[in-house]
Amino acid sequence: MKRLENKIALVTGGSRGMGAAIVKRLAGEGATVVFTYVKGAAPAAALVEEITAKGQKATAVAADSADVNAVLAAVDHTVNSHGRIDILVNNAGTAVMKEFSEYTLEDYEHTMAVNTRAVFVATQAATRHMGSGGRIITIGSCMADRVVGPQGTLYSMSKSALTAFNKGLARDLGSRGITTNLVQPGPVDTDMNPADGPHADYQRQHIALGHYGTATDVADLVSFLAGPESGYINGSALTIDGGLNS
Repeated sequence: MKRLENKIALVTGGSRGMGAAIVKRLAGEGATVVFTYVKGAAPAAALVEEITAKGQKATAVAADSADVNAVLAAVDHTVNSHGRIDILVNNAGTAVMKEFSEYTLEDYEHTMAVNTRAVFVATQAATRHMGSGGRIITIGSCMADRVVGPQGTLYSMSKSALTAFNKGLARDLGSRGITTNLVQPGPVDTDMNPADGPHADYQRQHIALGHYGTATDVADLVSFLAGPESGYINGSALTIDGGLNS
């Protein structure tokens, strides 16, 4: 039996980048995966086709994490289709990088809605349908602990809120046998922050290993936290950044 056999997982923002790698890894480990997407209907459909062609299980649901009702509907869809949620991966995120004086209130509202509010809403809704052994895994950022350059103030603020949320949640859910952990990636080669992008060399010079990570690196860690081997890891923030924050 595969290590996540018979588990039901919901992954937000799962059609591309780290999200897609996480969806593939969880499905490959035997989980039935529901994932959300915003605009990428074609990539989402292609990902479902790729996974199901291997005899694995995945479905895609259109849901904008900036929309509370859409987040709740994605949880309801998962529960109505599969009866419960065993694993929630709060992956959806957004980043607006500007000089501090140039941020708008709209930038703030959208960033906090996706990176912080959606995590709260999805987690509260999902844990109503989660039993002992459940896993909450939230994708944060190493920038919650260290900001190595300018233009990251809003993003780092939104991600730092997840640290305290994760710790409080561990206290609230521990008695139910549900664990909650935070994964904090550093520079990872995705279309959101490509390794050949205009800011890549600046970031790379701060990484102890000297190179970007891959989406698969993050998916491997998420898969470990989703499985039975991680049952005594709770309320922790696990940084995966090649030593950027060292």
